Amino acid sequence: MTTPVLPPPLRPGDRIAVLSPSWAAPAHFPAIHEQALGRLRDEFELEPVEFPSTRRDSTPAQRAADITAAFADPDIKGVMATIGGDDQLTVLRHLDADVIRANPKRFLGYSDNTNLLNYLWFQGIAAIHGGSTQVGLGPVPDQLHLDSLRAAFFGGDFRLAPPARTRDFGLRWDDPRALTEPAPDQPAEPWTWSGPARSVTGRTWGGCLEIVEWTLAVGQWMRPLSSYDGMVLLLEPHEELPTPEQNYRLLRTLGERGLLEAASALIWGRPPVSDHTQPTTPEAASQLRSEHRDTVLRAVAEYNPDLVVALDVDFGHTNPQLLLPYGGDVTIDGESRTITAHFG
Repeated sequence: MTTPVLPPPLRPGDRIAVLSPSWAAPAHFPAIHEQALGRLRDEFELEPVEFPSTRRDSTPAQRAADITAAFADPDIKGVMATIGGDDQLTVLRHLDADVIRANPKRFLGYSDNTNLLNYLWFQGIAAIHGGSTQVGLGPVPDQLHLDSLRAAFFGGDFRLAPPARTRDFGLRWDDPRALTEPAPDQPAEPWTWSGPARSVTGRTWGGCLEIVEWTLAVGQWMRPLSSYDGMVLLLEPHEELPTPEQNYRLLRTLGERGLLEAASALIWGRPPVSDHTQPTTPEAASQLRSEHRDTVLRAVAEYNPDLVVALDVDFGHTNPQLLLPYGGDVTIDGESRTITAHFG
């Protein structure tokens, strides 16, 4: 069994592959994509490299070929997803694991990219949970996200800071204002802490809760339960607005598989509770997020009441998004109520 290792940080001037391992959003919203590429160059001094499927709706095999080619290219030092989607699970069997293991690179993605994050973890390669050119860099970016992304790219320790404001969705990408104006937001409630007042440093695993369920169901890319002992579990609900009870049932599945008991800590992402078709008031959002917290703590109480727990941490589908290692180390301190990402 190989302990996942986070590949070396990037350096200014490096080439980074920008891929669409799931949905090819750049094919449909090219202006947002072009602005994101410009920010990679101007903000981070990285040179983005596109592949055939980056801007083209492609088959799983075609997308897998681009992923494998990006890892194989010695001139490319990192790989970043444009966005998630809903079928990346079907890409994994087409990947060349030998090539990827022989050429580890820092990969950034979230949502449907949980499939690839876990696949890399299975191969012994740690990665980065978070980052999306189409969401985080194409529209007007949040400074907290840029600061976190910089640490994820270039390494070092990064202490996460709770934002003052949050939003579940941005301006529509076909709206010209998305290129020039910040999206409306609401006040952000502080993180909620539960469990023992102790500090835990551990390797992370998890991701988008719905995709974690798919991973468990397929089983091919799961290691023996002992491989997850002491992990810091990262779990965040997806943007299709699952109910608190639906999330509880998924957590219950993790509990029955022994994964909640194996963990030493849990970082729960702030759940989206609204979208373009279902906007909500700050008061209604607060009430619904409270119900989500209650169901998470219900599952924790049933399966591992000794977990150090931080709830509504901004690393998932809400914005601003903070990045975390996936398979790398995170320190979560229940006494000082701080979270520090160790990006190597």
